[in-house]
Amino acid sequence: MSSPLIIATLAAGLTGFAPPAFDVSSMVVADVSSMVVAVDGDCGQAAAQVVAETGGELLSAQPTSDGKCVVTVLIPGNGGRPKKVTVRVPM
Repeated sequence: MSSPLIIATLAAGLTGFAPPAFDVSSMVVADVSSMVVAVDGDCGQAAAQVVAETGGELLSAQPTSDGKCVVTVLIPGNGGRPKKVTVRVPM
């Protein structure tokens, strides 16, 4: 099924309609330096440990400001949907 936005864009292109120019002066720019979290390591080893212990499939591994990792895995079910498990482990 096609997206209505794609259809509208295609139709506008066929009719010769050009949308207004994009005005970058009105954009809001965030200061990302205040959002950066300094950590001493990465979550690679913690993620590998959780995957090995659970037999699951890694979805994500995010470091936290307190030196831990939030690791999310999918654990296969018995013919059903896999179970999503999130654990906090030290780096």
